[in-house]
Amino acid sequence: MFIFLEKAIIAMALLRILSGSIDIIAAFLMLRFNDIEKALILNSSLALVGPIVFMLATTVGLIGIADKISLAKFIWIFIGFGFIVYGVKS
Repeated sequence: MFIFLEKAIIAMALLRILSGSIDIIAAFLMLRFNDIEKALILNSSLALVGPIVFMLATTVGLIGIADKISLAKFIWIFIGFGFIVYGVKS
């Protein structure tokens, strides 16, 4: 028996795995450098990676369901997405 996985699901999962791997590598680098300034630089770099991965994964998911939802729901999703991005940015 074969399990069929949608391409959007695979892409979203791979983006999250990449994001988590980057976080783990950054944590090991912080431990290796043992320097607060370098740790802060790494941590602030991660603050850029998280929202980018979030936006990419959400975009992939929306493209995957674009043919299954109405235009009104699609607009509401983008409004909510915009509020999340605005809240994170502020």
